[in-house]
Amino acid sequence: MHLTHLSLTNFRNFSRLDIDLPKQSLLLVGNNAQGKTSILEAVYFMAAFTSFQTHTDRQLVNFIAARSKELTVGRIVADFQSKGRSQRLEMRLILEPVGVNGKRLRKEILLNGVKRKTSEAIGHLNAVLFVPQMSQILEGSPSERRRYLNQTLSQIIPAYARTLSEYAQAITQRNALLKQLGERGGDQNQLAFWDETVSSRGAQLILWRIQAINELETLASRVHHELTHGDEILRLSYQPAYDPLPNPQNQYALKMDTKTDRSHLEFDSIKEGFAERLTALRSEEIARGVTTVGPHRDELRFLANSIDLGDYGSRGQMRTALLSLKLAEVDWMKNRSGEWPLILLDEVMAELDPQRRRDLLAYLDKSEQTLLTTTDLELFTEEFVEQATVWEIKKGKVVKGED
Repeated sequence: MHLTHLSLTNFRNFSRLDIDLPKQSLLLVGNNAQGKTSILEAVYFMAAFTSFQTHTDRQLVNFIAARSKELTVGRIVADFQSKGRSQRLEMRLILEPVGVNGKRLRKEILLNGVKRKTSEAIGHLNAVLFVPQMSQILEGSPSERRRYLNQTLSQIIPAYARTLSEYAQAITQRNALLKQLGERGGDQNQLAFWDETVSSRGAQLILWRIQAINELETLASRVHHELTHGDEILRLSYQPAYDPLPNPQNQYALKMDTKTDRSHLEFDSIKEGFAERLTALRSEEIARGVTTVGPHRDELRFLANSIDLGDYGSRGQMRTALLSLKLAEVDWMKNRSGEWPLILLDEVMAELDPQRRRDLLAYLDKSEQTLLTTTDLELFTEEFVEQATVWEIKKGKVVKGED
């Protein structure tokens, strides 16, 4: 898979950009705040349909154009080759005037000229992103790790995004009913419909997460073993809020460093157990007004030699673990889809020591297309720079090497 053309209109600091992209490695060089990261952000947005810079999509629209009182459209068009076919993804971020001075955002996604829902368009263009702020995957809140899992799995598992959306909607409706029952009383059996939806969609999400995390762990631990020269063993510890593994009666669940094997679990057993758990917790959840168990409260921890990196890892350990995870993610997507994903690296080299830089650059040789940003070409080897295409980014404009 590789990106052949990228077109931006009123996106971030680009009023207009049309570029054909080369295969293999493309180095985007320039000072800060020139637009390098915005190009990577646009590409990743077409893969995950979410930004790694902001949680508010309206901020992606060029701020000068957005100040206009007229209708404003931010647009990303990505042409790419996948499995021998030329495809086109288009995202329109439409700011429509409402009221006296307000604007509301409306989004449209087109795949090969046909409007699609996000859940239908995601997964056609695959990308792995590595940015310095991704340390939040390890040391941030559980929601950051759930977000990472959802973004990654949605690209490769066709029905994941739709199932996640249906689950989230069911949780919202169930919580509203729980709150109503807690405040006004009523028949608790009204929850049966939402319990069925939550347990069904939730069980599928849990099963997919178990499978994906097991596969990612196998790949990441292998890479991590090489990067640390065998000194550390990396483990991904999935901690579902509803754990489908049976808990021995009258025994407490203790936090253990040993690996928990859930790979033998099947959908029906997970769903049945989840539904039973929701029924058992009804009185407590009515009192609290929220659903307390399920994939929306899952946790994922990263351990090196049984040490939780989020709590006790050094900066060096966390960077190595993140690098291992991202390289594993590339291989996982390749194994699952049969194609190399795009690799997007934003100022990553400055975060790595010389040995890790060499390890990363050696790995990139086997990928099909990589986009990298940097303020300093000296962070790269001469051989890599000579083989790569180098473009300079100045004030929202691309200056190609031959210009």
